[in-house]
Amino acid sequence: MNQQSKIFIAGHRGMVGSAISREFSKKGYTNLLTKTRSELDLLDQKEVHEFFQRESIEGVVLCAAKVGGILANNNAQADFLYENLVIATNVIHAAAEYGVNKLVFLGSACIYPKLVPQPMREDALLTGKLEPTNEGYAIAKIAGLKLCEKYKLQYGKDFVSVMPNNLYGPFDNFDLQSSHVIPALIRKFHEAKKEKKKEVVIWGSGTPLREFLHVDDLAEAVRMVFEDYSELETINVASGEEVSIRELAEEVQKVVGFEGVLTFDSSKPDGTPRKLLEISKINAMGWKPSYTLKSGLEQTYQWALETGELR
Repeated sequence: MNQQSKIFIAGHRGMVGSAISREFSKKGYTNLLTKTRSELDLLDQKEVHEFFQRESIEGVVLCAAKVGGILANNNAQADFLYENLVIATNVIHAAAEYGVNKLVFLGSACIYPKLVPQPMREDALLTGKLEPTNEGYAIAKIAGLKLCEKYKLQYGKDFVSVMPNNLYGPFDNFDLQSSHVIPALIRKFHEAKKEKKKEVVIWGSGTPLREFLHVDDLAEAVRMVFEDYSELETINVASGEEVSIRELAEEVQKVVGFEGVLTFDSSKPDGTPRKLLEISKINAMGWKPSYTLKSGLEQTYQWALETGELR
């Protein structure tokens, strides 16, 4: 594999895929292949197989997925399970069938059991029950991870999986009904500031602990894994620093400049009480994040303002 190899970035318009495309381009990869959903429906097995057969693809980064926060996941479990399962099986199987040399599958830290020793090691997978609110999504991601693992074991394919923790950054989804926590908080505080509200209400108790990773830092890790990691076991990627949801909300409040009061609605679900990844494997490859939470939030808010995502 070299910088002229044809590499398919599946899901290039999303937050993760766009960051990975930027990272690969920045590092001199000149033959990146991308397709919009109207050009290639990853839910259509026949279409996917014809695409791989026609294009002679050498490498794949699979980050296309149906994603969303607690509300979206909980309300559409069947959709999240079905769509993510079909995307993973279609792309991974076609890659194996048509001679792809390297594939990196993007999963999520939600694959790990709800109650598991922290920080969560890669070998904690399937040692307990999943968080119920996003079980559908998690099962689909576990299936994709296992498919990569089995193709490596049975056919010697260099297919590997990366499991990031909570991501944020440019091209995130800022819709309050379906977004993850950081873009949802940014929008809430921005609109409250604009409308001169005196209070912002946050879902849950504010006590759960989370770690957050800027998507550009993930993209660098994915590129390093693509180039230099071929082990059977999946590899975690995260910041290594955790904050409570209350601390996160207070940080976003400062970045946006909202001067009102924060209230936490503890009648709403918290999700998993703590979610911290063990990241010694990716650190041993020489990777560490470049963004702090503060600098990452500032960059993301500025991007949202400049692009008109927030008005």
